[in-house]
Amino acid sequence: MNNLKKIGLTALAASLVSTSVFAGEMTVSGSASITVENYSIDQRNSGKGFSMGNQITFSGSSELDNGMNVSVSFVIDEFDGDTTAINGPADGSIFDAHSVTVSSDALGTLVFSGEGGSSAQSALDTTAAGDIWDTFDGTTGTTVFTSTTANNSLLYTLPSIVDGLSVSASYVPQGSGAASSTAYAATYTGIEGLSVSYGVGEQETDSAKQGDTTTMKASYAYGPVTVAYSNNDHATEETSKDQETTSYSVSYTVSDAISVSYGEETIDEEGNALDAEFSKLAVSYTSGGMTVSASSREAKDALHLTNATDDKDYWSLGLSFAF
Repeated sequence: MNNLKKIGLTALAASLVSTSVFAGEMTVSGSASITVENYSIDQRNSGKGFSMGNQITFSGSSELDNGMNVSVSFVIDEFDGDTTAINGPADGSIFDAHSVTVSSDALGTLVFSGEGGSSAQSALDTTAAGDIWDTFDGTTGTTVFTSTTANNSLLYTLPSIVDGLSVSASYVPQGSGAASSTAYAATYTGIEGLSVSYGVGEQETDSAKQGDTTTMKASYAYGPVTVAYSNNDHATEETSKDQETTSYSVSYTVSDAISVSYGEETIDEEGNALDAEFSKLAVSYTSGGMTVSASSREAKDALHLTNATDDKDYWSLGLSFAF
């Protein structure tokens, strides 16, 4: 009987020794910010003049014995989603973007986004000037069309084949009343200071905008000066719905702490005689984890109409801290 106990204990000890424990690490990052802003024709609640940032990101990661890396990310951003509920989002969730990433040098990187994911094309579609139009979308309804993005989507980036070349593909599964969609993109940074990107994707969730979106971007940095250009072309199956957005920007790094930039965007929609035009002048000062920023922005014919409310100015002052 004693021998049997010894055998059993020895086997248990061996199993405990041979079992791998995958130690991971958790990190928490966030930012705090205070912003004051003003529109020349303010159609929003006047109490929105001041705002603060309230976002925290929880991340966890671990390397497995087979060399694969697994990480998870959750962003907590209260009232980011459906705010029809009195005490928070109607779906009961305060999570914003959340995703799981699996990667290895040989297999590449696969990201599953439960919420907040981008298609391979939409990850590139920020204009060269930084989406100035988005500043005015809440007061004019201005928007730039893109390929389908949705919850529970997949984004895969191939392992490095050519130095400086990144190739990715994404898939959004079939949804209610919408077909599945795919997108592809490539970015080349093999020449010092130069970045060139190309992406194309399908739009299937909005019947009025169904079609393909193509994005092309390029930027070049020479010393303290960086120039950038982008073109976002959306070709729909609907009559008079095609849209083209072009943009450029010039930025100058005065010192390690101070930078100045200027940019413009033009949105041309089929069937509209007027183009929507946007411009922005911005300056920022960074010291440690603190950034002070100021910007002045202008919209002209934001909805391709001559209405006085489609022309407006905007300015903002911000103070942010990273931790």
